[in-house]
Amino acid sequence: MSPKPTVPDAGPCRLDWDDLRHFLAIARHGTLSGAARALGVRQSTMSRRLAALEARAGAQLLQKTPDGYRPSAAGEAILGPVERIEAEADTVARTITGTDLRLAGSVRITSVETLATLVLMPVLAGFARRYPDIELELLADSRDLDLSRREADVALRLAPYTQPGVVARRLARVGFGVYASADYLDRHGRPDFAAGAPGQYTVLPSDELRQAPEMQWFAARTHAARPGLRCNRRQAALAAIEAGMGIGCLARYLGDGRGLVRLDAGPPPPARALWYGVHEDIRHTARIRALAAALAEGFAAAAARLDPPD
Repeated sequence: MSPKPTVPDAGPCRLDWDDLRHFLAIARHGTLSGAARALGVRQSTMSRRLAALEARAGAQLLQKTPDGYRPSAAGEAILGPVERIEAEADTVARTITGTDLRLAGSVRITSVETLATLVLMPVLAGFARRYPDIELELLADSRDLDLSRREADVALRLAPYTQPGVVARRLARVGFGVYASADYLDRHGRPDFAAGAPGQYTVLPSDELRQAPEMQWFAARTHAARPGLRCNRRQAALAAIEAGMGIGCLARYLGDGRGLVRLDAGPPPPARALWYGVHEDIRHTARIRALAAALAEGFAAAAARLDPPD
């Protein structure tokens, strides 16, 4: 009788960190598309990575529900350890980056879209000419990306940073004004802000931006007006005001010089500080320091445009 064939021991399950990173993104965002945007990859890549991870693990880690992907029992069990692995991997990456003395490599910058397009881009263009070996990546996004997780290296935001480990400094002041098109004013007349702008229409931001100081100021002066449009992009709000859909509050760098009428609504809206943020582990990296100096110089030169004295 011939002996039975020996089945080799499969050994411990060996998981790839990149697959685990994709699992974590899906668990956090609940959708393949949201996770793909967060990691900057294709949706098909997210699906393939998840399938590969579950095949290696021999277990279903995420369940697809009507509300999106949710961790299974096995997924819940590994969620905490995977988050700790992520934190350690991010620490290693920041430590390596922080000791890099070369004026080369990549820098990922995040900023709101209009600021990036109208003010930041000329600064980056000059920086790129001076440092051709530094590769810039710009994430024009209103989300508060996590610098500790290396979602971005440098961030420009109109609110103070609360993330642990982030070093921040004020880069500039941004002024605001109330605008309308000449055509809109011909049809509706000048707003009576003392009475709350009755008979007027307003262009308002989506819910996540309504708590901004300038929008609360604007809401107090237009409480009797009717919303003409709500939108989640400043560029779309500008287009709506230009199209005569209503009056709106815009940053001066966005509203000035476009043929719009800047309205006198009494004391001007409160200016806001523009903050530069970078994680403390990489702040002394040569390319980060070079970019910080270029941003300080560029935004100082743009000060009168960002917060005009009139």
